[in-house]
Amino acid sequence: MALAQKTQQPLEDESGADVNFLLGIEEHEDAERDVYRIGDLAREFGVTLRTLRFYEDRGLLSPERRGTTRLYSRRDRARLRLVLLAKVLGFSLTEARQLIDLYHQPDGKRKQLELALERFEEQQIILHEQKREIEESIAAMDLTMKVARERLSQLES
Repeated sequence: MALAQKTQQPLEDESGADVNFLLGIEEHEDAERDVYRIGDLAREFGVTLRTLRFYEDRGLLSPERRGTTRLYSRRDRARLRLVLLAKVLGFSLTEARQLIDLYHQPDGKRKQLELALERFEEQQIILHEQKREIEESIAAMDLTMKVARERLSQLES
């Protein structure tokens, strides 16, 4: 496994929660709790325990420890929601952290939303370009496979 992948995202391939949930449009029944265990958040957000520990190792989550038990706060839950949303939108964990950390600055909510919107617009342009490149690669692959099949058919005749 490439080092860049290892340091940028959890090793598992997870679908996670849907965007409506991550945006807070739809809420989970446990949203008003003050404390969450690692298994609670894993189930709610559709991630593994390993993923939560990975985000903790990266400083994105800071659960309280009671012995070997991790106890996550509402703040941790909100940060997890934002990390997973950033991941769905194609941002790195570093970029997610930068957006999340703005919240704690003076006028942080406003700054966070303004910068987030700016970054979302930039990311959308990047994703559209990647989509175009992928579509071109698929078209080239289709043509290449067609030509290879035709040549193979000629060799068999």
